[in-house]
Amino acid sequence: MHRSETGGAAGLGGGDGADREFLALERELAVFLRRARASSGEMARQLHPDLEAAAYGLLVRLDESGSLRATDLAGYFGVGKATMSRQLRALEELGLVVREPDPADGRASLVRLTEEGLRRFRQVRDARRARYVAKLADWDRAEIAELARLLHQLNARAED
Repeated sequence: MHRSETGGAAGLGGGDGADREFLALERELAVFLRRARASSGEMARQLHPDLEAAAYGLLVRLDESGSLRATDLAGYFGVGKATMSRQLRALEELGLVVREPDPADGRASLVRLTEEGLRRFRQVRDARRARYVAKLADWDRAEIAELARLLHQLNARAED
């Protein structure tokens, strides 16, 4: 049985060809992530010139989920509370998010997009989606759905 089917780790990084699928995956993910970071930075700057790249991902999550606690956002993105607090403070100062008391726990607060934040985010998101549509115009919709499914599966495993 092939090592990728058994989950064996021997020889990883050894370059012996036995794990070429994993090496190819690593290479392609590295390129993809680098381009995604650059794209997120561009999207964030379209929302506001002072935003850092990570801000766009926060806005995506808040648009999907509505109101969330800062600790839940930090856990989702795998960053510390201090980092999340700093990022949310920047968004709050720009009027893109607001904190409100959590009705389930008066000691906590929930973060949500403001109307202005939602409007600006969706405008940038729609432009980004149009780029994906153009770049993948020659792909079959089933291929796009499969890529989305596999990326979701990869992201879900990263959360574990």
